[in-house]
Amino acid sequence: MTVTGIITALIIGLIIGALGRLVVPGKQNIPIWLTMVIGVVAALLGTVIARAVGVADTSGVDWTELLFQVVLAAIGVALVAGVGGRRRMTR
Repeated sequence: MTVTGIITALIIGLIIGALGRLVVPGKQNIPIWLTMVIGVVAALLGTVIARAVGVADTSGVDWTELLFQVVLAAIGVALVAGVGGRRRMTR
């Protein structure tokens, strides 16, 4: 993987993570770096799922793949925010 590939993955991860955060209702008390990590993981997993289903390579924008990625990011953000929120409440 090249430096350009890494930078692109980080930018895509930030965008996917931000979209995932927008989908989850309420305020999430998680740092931006964690949102980016969740976004990168969701982008990778979404691509794997889209390829497994057979919808990753289409002409134009891969809307189904993007939907998989955003849904996975939203689930990741909700899980991390929920775990972090419960941990703070028990202190």
